[in-house]
Amino acid sequence: MNGFVSILHDALIQAKCPSESIHFERKLELPGWFRSEKKWDLVVIHEGHLIAAMEFKSQTGPSFGNNFNNRTEEAIGSATDLWASYREGAFKPSPRPWLGYFMLLDDCDASASPVRVSEPHFKVFPEFVDSSYRRRYELFIQKLVRDRLYDAGCFLLAPSAFAAKGQYSEPNLELAFSPFVRSVQARIACLGN
Repeated sequence: MNGFVSILHDALIQAKCPSESIHFERKLELPGWFRSEKKWDLVVIHEGHLIAAMEFKSQTGPSFGNNFNNRTEEAIGSATDLWASYREGAFKPSPRPWLGYFMLLDDCDASASPVRVSEPHFKVFPEFVDSSYRRRYELFIQKLVRDRLYDAGCFLLAPSAFAAKGQYSEPNLELAFSPFVRSVQARIACLGN
């Protein structure tokens, strides 16, 4: 994931973000509302304003079940906590920050195989029936963005053997790498105004 964080760092610099405003190795904690603080993977603090915060996650096989549930709960909770902190003035006088979620998933048989659902009392939403973890991650990140918990999401697939070489695929153009980068660059471009 360090390679993608580095690419995002360079994209922020290209968008004229001062390097001293970009934090990705340390000073990553932001105050929470439901907890004291949360450590993000990349934050942009410019002239005392929170401009952007990003999460970078990856998951390899073969076990996807519990990890998927943990990732979804963590991402929803982190966004909910940040927006509550923002609402309560934790980042004053910051304008609304940009929030991004990035996921790299192991492209393997286990992530592509259909997963059973459990419906002891009520039916699950139809998009989850016979869907793989690959599809569930795609739906999850798309819903994070469409429900405005995050301003942009990126979902990439790469077999474990190729991930370190930077070879990946983009199963959903709405969640592709370039739109993710352009979205945060557009937010950074507003710094001069």
